[in-house]
Amino acid sequence: MFLETIQPLIAQHGYWVVFLVIMLESAGVPLPGESALVLAAVYAGATGQLDITYVIATAIAAATIGDNCGFWIGRIYGVQLLERYGRFVNLTESRLKVGRYLFERHGAKIVFFGRFVAVLRVFAAVLAGVNKYGWKPFLFFNAAGAVTWATLMGLGGYVFGESINRVSGALGIAALVIALIGIVAFIFFMRQQEKRIELQLETVAEAEYGKTSQQVPEPGE
Repeated sequence: MFLETIQPLIAQHGYWVVFLVIMLESAGVPLPGESALVLAAVYAGATGQLDITYVIATAIAAATIGDNCGFWIGRIYGVQLLERYGRFVNLTESRLKVGRYLFERHGAKIVFFGRFVAVLRVFAAVLAGVNKYGWKPFLFFNAAGAVTWATLMGLGGYVFGESINRVSGALGIAALVIALIGIVAFIFFMRQQEKRIELQLETVAEAEYGKTSQQVPEPGE
């Protein structure tokens, strides 16, 4: 399991692991960037071996750089490349349709709040580029979302880690194990909810595009 692998890597390599995982996730590679941030923040609070300020700053920088890479990949290479190779990073045709539908109606909101939703956190930047969303508004709302997300998640994990540090012995270890189980359970729950929401959005997008195609007259009509 990836979380079991990344935990010792964070302890050994610290900020670099957090930066790499979050940057790749933001660029469109489906990795658990939020989990890496929370685990690093908990580790900082529980052990003091990482500085929470640097953890948050690293997450902000990684998210911003990764999102801009994803944006320009989508802008330069376009939807044809994603339709052909997107399945290799779980960016299916249905998700492309949902992305078009969302960016046509809620571009700025998707860029900002997408940072808090796993599916959008991975693909929002790429879809923004594919849908020709303006780079300047993207840069502003993306940076604002990255700062808000990293600060809230980082401080939340850090405070929890500090509370674990105050409890010594077996009880402290048990609390840490419970925390990790809770993180995994929360991620699983969110993934299930996101799949349900994605299916609903796909249905709406299909209906909208169906109406649009029906309004376009056939040649010769």
